[in-house]
Amino acid sequence: MAYWKDTWRFSNSIEHEYKYAGHYGAKGEKRAKKKKLTPEQISKQNQKNREKKMRRLIKANFIPDDIWGCLKYPKGTRVTTKQLKRDLDKFIRGMRYDYEKQGQVFKFIYRMEIGKRGGAHIHILINRIRGEPGTDVLMRKRWQQGHVNFTPIYDAGGYKELAEYITKQPKEETAEQLSFLPEEEQKEYVKYSSSRNLIRPQPERKVYGRWTMRKILDEGPKPTKGYFIDKNSIVCGVNQYTGMSYLYYTEVRIRKGDDYNETG
Repeated sequence: MAYWKDTWRFSNSIEHEYKYAGHYGAKGEKRAKKKKLTPEQISKQNQKNREKKMRRLIKANFIPDDIWGCLKYPKGTRVTTKQLKRDLDKFIRGMRYDYEKQGQVFKFIYRMEIGKRGGAHIHILINRIRGEPGTDVLMRKRWQQGHVNFTPIYDAGGYKELAEYITKQPKEETAEQLSFLPEEEQKEYVKYSSSRNLIRPQPERKVYGRWTMRKILDEGPKPTKGYFIDKNSIVCGVNQYTGMSYLYYTEVRIRKGDDYNETG
């Protein structure tokens, strides 16, 4: 049986995933027996996979001082899904034009949402423009329907929390608001959309023999030169879908003099 490691490389971090049979991958060891999962367990596993994929998408395209914003309408305003999308398209076209005017590329990920009281709004992640006028000024200029709130990614909780938010499923109170909409419109509020120019990260795969795998697990992972292993990122266990054991961890680039490190 083959054992492998998938590696994802980002500007300031490296993620590693080892998958193997048994505890050590030694001769004669087999993967654990697959379990029949409940619909709830499957749903949770699928959600974790969505969050992981989104976190890597964010890390591959954005940096900690890029902007996490919210485009709002005045309090009490109710708009149709069609109008919401029309206003958003106009905003995106305007922002793209402003970025191109300064010779820069406009990137985004957004999620439309309806609040507890039925108010529609848009959460959007945008790469910060390098120059003047800044992204905050351009956002206010291009969103003429109401208010704009924004914060840097690292103030918004980093990549992990953003990924969880963007991919989250509607809560009970929000689901009730959505239930009044046609089924096709409901789908618009339970998915995210992004610009086509985003980098879609793919892993580098390395295959190991069982004794190499055993040595890695016995001695523990060793950091790449210029990086340290984030101890809080180390996770190991058994995938109930596949019966394969796994080891995950993240290395973070050592950077002196920075106010923050890449998170998530």
